[in-house]
Amino acid sequence: MGNNLAMKLCPCGYFGDRSRECTCAPVQVQRYQSRLSGPLLDRIDMHVEVPPVKVSELGNLAPGSTSAAMRERVFAARAVQESRFGNHQGVYCNAQMSSRLLKEYCALDPAATAILHRSIERLGLSARAYNRILKIARTIADLDRAERIDSRHLSEAVQYRRAAAANLD
Repeated sequence: MGNNLAMKLCPCGYFGDRSRECTCAPVQVQRYQSRLSGPLLDRIDMHVEVPPVKVSELGNLAPGSTSAAMRERVFAARAVQESRFGNHQGVYCNAQMSSRLLKEYCALDPAATAILHRSIERLGLSARAYNRILKIARTIADLDRAERIDSRHLSEAVQYRRAAAANLD
């Protein structure tokens, strides 16, 4: 399993919060966020912003997948990956793919390639981010039990890099 990181977006903790106003000056927010350098953020595979939920909304949340159902999907995806990499010593999951394996197992159709290239240019992402997006897209496709990565999988993977790119501006 990978490492996890959680952080507030500003010193007071309310930057971007819809229910409370941030009391930090823009320069404070920028200084606070710059403590995590671009190269460090670039090494984190997925960036997910989790907004706070109001207590009054907790009972009104739509039911999602159960933990047991998600666990089964993850186990199935990991089994696919173990099978895929059975002949590649030391590689057990998508995160461990080398550049050569990325080319072999993350081939994209022209539409998905166009999305990826546009996203990399628009967000100013690095070659490392490019490879991480492909690995995440492959995992999303595995969770969907899809043989090939399609535009949907790739678009979702790009979304996990957007927060990091936005915080580096």
